[in-house]
Amino acid sequence: MEGSSKEEGEEEEESTFTTISLADDTDHSSGVSGPRRCSAARMMNADMDAVDAENQVELEEKTRLINQVLELQHTLEDLSARVDAVKEENLKLKSENQVLGQYIENLMSASSVFQTTDTKSKRK
Repeated sequence: MEGSSKEEGEEEEESTFTTISLADDTDHSSGVSGPRRCSAARMMNADMDAVDAENQVELEEKTRLINQVLELQHTLEDLSARVDAVKEENLKLKSENQVLGQYIENLMSASSVFQTTDTKSKRK
């Protein structure tokens, strides 16, 4: 009898060890290692999700900054074109002013009214 109880104890131990599956991570009946694995997997998934979310935020920020830089470049190009147009207009107006100034001087020198004032101002 003593030998048979020893065999029964060995059979119980064997059956306990045969039900534990080391390859199956989803087996929560395997004692401490199953829940720890799931908990660790959940934490790793949460960490990965946090990293993915952080990467997504960084990507969105980079995209926003790139779009802002491109918009500023277009604005700068528009302003440069406007400056060039204003410079051209300024040169045209200066040229027209010189022509008008010369025309006015010619009219004043041809007129006897302005000649007398010119000579009076020269005497002062």
